[in-house]
Amino acid sequence: MSTRFTTAERAWHAWIEPVGPRTGSPAQIAAYETSVWPDSPYFRLLAWHPDALATRTALDRAIFLGRPGLPRGERELAATVASRLNGCELCTSVHSRFTVTFTTQEDAVLRLLEEGVEAEFEPRWRAIVDAAAALTASPPRFGAHHVRALVGVGFSRADVQDLIESTAFFAWANRLMLSLGEPAAPDDSDAEAIANQRSADAVAAGARL
Repeated sequence: MSTRFTTAERAWHAWIEPVGPRTGSPAQIAAYETSVWPDSPYFRLLAWHPDALATRTALDRAIFLGRPGLPRGERELAATVASRLNGCELCTSVHSRFTVTFTTQEDAVLRLLEEGVEAEFEPRWRAIVDAAAALTASPPRFGAHHVRALVGVGFSRADVQDLIESTAFFAWANRLMLSLGEPAAPDDSDAEAIANQRSADAVAAGARL
């Protein structure tokens, strides 16, 4: 049983100095201010390369935020699976909270966090977890049998694409975050970033699909 992974809020501390209001160029400041979490040291660190951050932000929003397709909670479930398997504690905490928010399946989410991808799930979640785990593996183990399992629980072709994109995006994003800093329990220096993220989470929850 894991004690590393939790729905509780986590902070993240960069190993390289992030961009700040007094150190960044106008383009760098604009890139982190328009990101999904402007006060996060992670996104401020990525702002050293503003074009790359802007592209990442656009892709994140296109895959996860307010659009038709696979229900948001199941996209978040796929991201949670990838994050847990990659060992990214902060991403796991964020996406597991969103999974609970959008699916209301708190018990199932806690089983995933505590027991891993081998935990017991109802058939649709089982197919999602298995597919996301296979996509996250290095090298990937995803195959036609995963697609058949997803179709068998009601997925359309577009839903399968949504699941692949959600998993792949965070299988990559986790690895980038893990190479640039480390998770930590929030302290006083993280208070503003955590508070602002709570506000952003509340807005997202209000727009649930």
